Amino acid sequence: MSTKYDAIIIGGGHNGLICAAYLAKAGRNVLVLEKRHVLGGAAVSEELHPGFKFSVASYVVSLFRPHIIRELNLAKHGYQIIPMDCSFLPLPNGDSLARWADPQRSRREISRFSQKDAETYPEFSRVMTHMGKLAKEVIDHPAPDITSLKIKELTSLLRLAKVFKGLGPDLLHLNTKLVTLSAVDFLDLWFESETLKAPMSVSGIIGTYQGVRSPGTAYVLLHHYMGQLDGAFRSWGFSKGGTGGVSLACAEAAKSFGAEIRTESAVQQVHIKNGKAVGVVLENGDELHAKQIISNLDPNRTYLKMIGEEHLDEDVLKEVKRFKLRGSSGKVNLALDRVPEFSCRPGDGDHIRGDIAIAPSIDYLEKAFDQAKYGEFSQRPYINAVIPSLTDPSVAPPGKHILSCFVQYAPYHIKEGAENWPKYREAFGDTVVDTMAEYIPGLKDMILYRQVLTPWDLEQQMGLTEGNIFQGELSLEQLLFQRPIAGYSKYKTSVRNLWMCGSGTHPGGGIMGASGELCAKTMLKSRSI
Repeated sequence: MSTKYDAIIIGGGHNGLICAAYLAKAGRNVLVLEKRHVLGGAAVSEELHPGFKFSVASYVVSLFRPHIIRELNLAKHGYQIIPMDCSFLPLPNGDSLARWADPQRSRREISRFSQKDAETYPEFSRVMTHMGKLAKEVIDHPAPDITSLKIKELTSLLRLAKVFKGLGPDLLHLNTKLVTLSAVDFLDLWFESETLKAPMSVSGIIGTYQGVRSPGTAYVLLHHYMGQLDGAFRSWGFSKGGTGGVSLACAEAAKSFGAEIRTESAVQQVHIKNGKAVGVVLENGDELHAKQIISNLDPNRTYLKMIGEEHLDEDVLKEVKRFKLRGSSGKVNLALDRVPEFSCRPGDGDHIRGDIAIAPSIDYLEKAFDQAKYGEFSQRPYINAVIPSLTDPSVAPPGKHILSCFVQYAPYHIKEGAENWPKYREAFGDTVVDTMAEYIPGLKDMILYRQVLTPWDLEQQMGLTEGNIFQGELSLEQLLFQRPIAGYSKYKTSVRNLWMCGSGTHPGGGIMGASGELCAKTMLKSRSI
């Protein structure tokens, strides 16, 4: 068969669609193949109950790179984010804490628990915002290869050195602590109130198989300070119409530049000939050829399924099998017949128009992780909940609402074996609803529909190996030039003409778009396509 495409991209998640858009914009003939009937991967919206449009997996947006929005003109294609104004913590004793975008409102709230912390909080926010701005110099460029003596790599390292030199000794020292300490230990440097530290520390464990006291989780906390909306750092928001709106905007941009997108087109494997990728074989037996193949799948599926062990060197195979996924998160989506009200702060107020954390204490969070370590889902889990229908009425019928619950911990490797998760799915869902009902009187009577997703479900439905939402843990040994493996961090794989553009590559997970963008720009710059 003659070559029809310049590039075939496996997987229609947002990174794959962004990669396609940049390549098509540069005049390349691009095809995107998506296994499911709907685009978006984990950033997807689906109507699972009449009139209710759920953000099934990913549910909030912040890390998405602003320059991608501009360069692909995503706003023209429907990209719209509704800012979240509050982070709300209900407490079992009937009290609560709300942290607002308005610093004065936050100060008044925090001062009820610690006057010292109320005075320190603005300085902490300022420093972390500054660190986040510097971190974007890392995430907006390919990871430098510290083992190479090539001029372009040395130039990249010199650029980073200048960035870190600009920190000054105090911030440089703080940065060292940030990448080595646990989230709790890092917050202990600033604050005294556990009521404040507990909900702040959970940013360090999102999507990781670690506890808030585990070393290295402070970096993941920083990961959540790198985002921005409309130039405002540390801002989070809802995508209009659910997170699938982000993916659909990327898809429309790609199509506007000439890319072709096919759904319900599952790829069985990459066709490799003489050590070079020359096309793909679909599950229906069809073969498609292209000059370059790009996988938006995680490293495990790319190397072990799409390529196959028979095409891998022993050293590469060992490194791929060492790559940690260890999914630890689940999701429970509820359709409700009315607005859920919290007993600690009743009413339909602004406090429930942002994110809601069930994280009453640090010990509570650590005990939740303790169960996960022994292969059990947490009976008292950390939950991050949102009610997107309050700010975006388009996702639910009039007067009805969606309660979306991100849950930790739900380890993929339960002691009974991951394949047994379906037996425990509803019990896991019951645990989440029971926990939320302790804070929301009458919640169970409001539920019209319930969707429960375990890590096993995320793997089966969305192709996320072990249900890892970041396509690989954001631990220190799996970042920068070691993501996904040393020697192959610049979006190339060990097979010629086969690339990767998913979150398993630098700079990592979340609805960020950087991996797809950087893969495309690296290919174009190297004239590989």
